[in-house]
Amino acid sequence: MQNQPTKEYNIPAEATLEVIGGKWKLLILCYLSCGPMRSSEFRKEIPCISQKILTQHLREMEQSGIINRTVYNELPLKVVYEMSELGKSLKSILDQLCDWGEYYINARKS
Repeated sequence: MQNQPTKEYNIPAEATLEVIGGKWKLLILCYLSCGPMRSSEFRKEIPCISQKILTQHLREMEQSGIINRTVYNELPLKVVYEMSELGKSLKSILDQLCDWGEYYINARKS
């Protein structure tokens, strides 16, 4: 994680949304919470996301320090993404969001 100037936030939720907000970031993090992934694996799991947006979100989360990017010096080039220790601290929150999503889906069926 790069040290960046401290930004002022009105409430802590604002900082959270800055780091994990966006159409695809939560979904990317949910997949990463199960283990390391390559870009091509994200594309298989989330076929609606464009390569450009996937790359942008991965870079933003890497800069925020919640994921790590490892480049292996082999041919073809291998790049693997995984949650950093800071990112792993989101695991319980991601689990709760998934639980709530399941509750919401079931409640809407009733």
